[in-house]
Amino acid sequence: MHHLTAGVTRFQRDVFPAKAPLFDRLAHAHRPATLFIGCSDARVVPELITQSEPGELFVIRTAGNLVPAHTPGAGGGDGVAASIEYAVAVLAVTDVIVCGHSACGAMTALAEGHDLAGTPQVADWLRHANPDRARRTADGSDRVGALVRSNVADQLANLATHPSVARALARHALTLHGWVYDIGSGAVTALDAATGRPIALPA
Repeated sequence: MHHLTAGVTRFQRDVFPAKAPLFDRLAHAHRPATLFIGCSDARVVPELITQSEPGELFVIRTAGNLVPAHTPGAGGGDGVAASIEYAVAVLAVTDVIVCGHSACGAMTALAEGHDLAGTPQVADWLRHANPDRARRTADGSDRVGALVRSNVADQLANLATHPSVARALARHALTLHGWVYDIGSGAVTALDAATGRPIALPA
């Protein structure tokens, strides 16, 4: 903990004063343009990868960057669904990025068929992925990578089932993006939202 509290001290002493006008604006306004849905993995830091300032990204992080599909009639209590609805319907973000990453523990567990009996909550959460994708991939040497990529496309499809997202897409007020971040190289690959195939990263 010491390095964290020391970091708070450095933030208050060095960083905050240098960005005082920004934080003053943020104290009175919250207008992020982008919802970034990424993995909870500590190695994947959305603001660092995108070099974004505070206030620019509305961030949701879940294990495996999974987005449960909307379930009509389901009760409340789904923090992911509530955060998506707030970002799209209230904050009116114009872009949503679902970002997978290399060496993802969730996708590795599915692709390699790990025994999850000791972590039943994890096993239940991973039902929102599609492990059959890993079994069907032609490139057995990169089964995890193939599942990481296809999972991004699957989660974009799940995202589109949420009513707030569907309405915004119908109005052409929202664009969905799929990314894969490679931890070792820092590369970010954009994926076609429908096919999961690599495309050029928008400038």
